[in-house]
Amino acid sequence: MSLFNNLASWYLKKRMLQIETFTKYPQETQLEVFGRLIHTADETAWGKNYGYRDIQSVREFQDRVPISRYERLFPYIERTLKGEKDVLWPGVIKWFSKSSGTTNDKSKFIPVSREALEDCHFKGGKDMLALYLHNRPESQLFTGKGLPIGGSHEINQLNSRSYYGDLSAVLIQNTPNVFNLFRATSKKTALMGEWEGKIQRIAEETRQQRITNLGGVPTWTLVLINKLFELTGTTSRNLLEIWPNLEVFFHGGVSFKPYRKQFEALIPGDQMRYFETYNASEGFFGMQSENDKDDLLLMLDYGIFYEFIRLEDLDQDHPRAYTIAEVETDVTYAMVISTNGGLWRYLIGDTVRFTNLSPFKIKIAGRTKHFINAFGEELMVDNAETALEIACEECGAILENYTAAPIYFEAGSNGAHEWLVEFQQAPESVEAFAEVLDRELKRLNSDYEAKRYKGIALRPPVFRSLPPGTFYKWMKSRGKLGGQNKVPRLANERIYVDAILEMVSVQA
Repeated sequence: MSLFNNLASWYLKKRMLQIETFTKYPQETQLEVFGRLIHTADETAWGKNYGYRDIQSVREFQDRVPISRYERLFPYIERTLKGEKDVLWPGVIKWFSKSSGTTNDKSKFIPVSREALEDCHFKGGKDMLALYLHNRPESQLFTGKGLPIGGSHEINQLNSRSYYGDLSAVLIQNTPNVFNLFRATSKKTALMGEWEGKIQRIAEETRQQRITNLGGVPTWTLVLINKLFELTGTTSRNLLEIWPNLEVFFHGGVSFKPYRKQFEALIPGDQMRYFETYNASEGFFGMQSENDKDDLLLMLDYGIFYEFIRLEDLDQDHPRAYTIAEVETDVTYAMVISTNGGLWRYLIGDTVRFTNLSPFKIKIAGRTKHFINAFGEELMVDNAETALEIACEECGAILENYTAAPIYFEAGSNGAHEWLVEFQQAPESVEAFAEVLDRELKRLNSDYEAKRYKGIALRPPVFRSLPPGTFYKWMKSRGKLGGQNKVPRLANERIYVDAILEMVSVQA
């Protein structure tokens, strides 16, 4: 195993030379990516529509091609879903990653081309290991196996030529067989769609294996750890008693800050490392490149051309988009991508701030809209507003104000959303109102629905009806009265909810 560990480490370290090249020549790398994307797609339906064959510069591309949200691209994606070739990207797209929905639909289907699989997602996975080993030369990562904890949707067939699933499921289904040797679970288990049985099966298959690394969203990883303790009877709640060779958790999807202390309590000692990645259905964008640094290296040679719009300019009809040659540190930008999966000037909804320009490093600042994504549920304001409207109609209520935030995992208890609501006309039953709200959120948002499944990751929402005038008093106490000041609807931290609850308790 030691020889194999050394060989695998040597293979991955070769990639460091390429990473060093794009960090040394970032603008040149991005211009090369841009030229290749435009040239490759010039005979697609999208490329013909926007005259890709005649585009000679980034500026011409920006003038000609509009910023796109999912709704603008969907007519093209729909044609691709039905099996039509050469629509957004050359050829027939066989695979689609299913993610949380938009204003108009419950789920999004993101095309995943062969180039996006090989030159972006798989390349990102190898680079994650290469950078980790570069910073931890003493690592024994390949003396055991890895346990990636994937998504909740199995592979489903759309038509005779197309399939969809969570990104993790799409990647597992397409992973070359040689890499399956490093995974602790069987492919059948990894692709299970029923989460209660899946967690049980993963725990059973891995409890006696030599696990050196974990990967996934913190939420589901904690669920698995608790299942392992239950299955093995580990009363100490020390994961190293089950997997003594565990050395790293590769995490992403949600902020790790609320979870760090829980992981440190469950995996005590100084052998454990935490490595952050920035990976989404649309592409693999960044990863941690230095020990104990929480900013992420922007990966520039994955077939993704980046643009950035200042957040304050986003609502303009034609906001200026900046390339990496034009960005500044400590400015919040909405990220725009053009990819080798056929997403063109696509506004993915994430905001970032640059912490360094040589090399280019970023921190994820949030979303372009209010949201809760503490557990991977990606609950947006438009979902909340629609669900609340239906709950009011069914329960005979009139809403005055509201805000919501997560309740994070605690010992013996999974997470939840806490809603603080002020009614102008209260429903006959607040409990019934909360049930309708929960039902509608599950209908509107597939990721929320998955996390609420049997309460494994998210228990039912905690719902608090506040006295009349509460939000007015709270806004006044903050000096935020007036038409331009709005109550924060959804927040990914508890700063607003806790402040309101404290004010109510003091006044009680």
